[in-house]
Amino acid sequence: MPPAATPPRPDFLGNKEPKGDLMLKFYFNGSPNPTKVALFLEEAGIAYQPVPVDTRAGDQFKPDYLAVNPNAKVPAIDDEGVKVFDSNAILLYLAEKTGKFLPPTSPANRADLLSWLMFVATGVGPYSGQAVHFRHFSPEKIDYAHNRYQFEAQRHFGILNDHLAKRRYMVGDTYTIVDMDVWGWARMLPFILGEDAFAKYPNVKRLVDEISARPAAAKAIALKDNFKFKAEMDDEARANMFKHLAVKAA
Repeated sequence: MPPAATPPRPDFLGNKEPKGDLMLKFYFNGSPNPTKVALFLEEAGIAYQPVPVDTRAGDQFKPDYLAVNPNAKVPAIDDEGVKVFDSNAILLYLAEKTGKFLPPTSPANRADLLSWLMFVATGVGPYSGQAVHFRHFSPEKIDYAHNRYQFEAQRHFGILNDHLAKRRYMVGDTYTIVDMDVWGWARMLPFILGEDAFAKYPNVKRLVDEISARPAAAKAIALKDNFKFKAEMDDEARANMFKHLAVKAA
């Protein structure tokens, strides 16, 4: 399992890097997408160097990080010079590299894996993120936007809930990267959709509870606690998180 962060030298963000010859750098914060990659790293027992990227402080726009992820988002990894960004791409890359947390090989399982992975990548994640923005962070309360993204997030989680009513895991009978992918966002359901959300999606909650009880999940969630991240959503944080506020794009 990866060692806890220890003091020695600062990295390019001014953070402290652990000692040792760790091969994979993991750029992260405590949000849903990095947390699901942290879950895979912990489950697979991959040695990694955690590199915190404080997005509220603007670390994601520093030139050295943009060389890893030109999209200025987290997470990203640097695997001995192989750079991968987007949590879904990272999960697939690591699973195929290690051969871990993939379903048994068959055309049908491969199709299901890719379909559900992309469903989270293009639907669950983006709509959940926008639902969170318009519920919690939008400086204006826009009923149309709030209703649209709540509706779409609910619709996506409803599809997951119906799928999980017939099976224990998302693909076949095995715990895979798709379950990790779903867990990253689904564990935040009350924050996304409201306090009663888990009651509406009991099959999703069952999967979340099962994964959250795993030791690797506890370690993935706690990883952020080893580092100091900006907690305040103040003017500086809003300027770094919501660049559109300073631009008239339409």
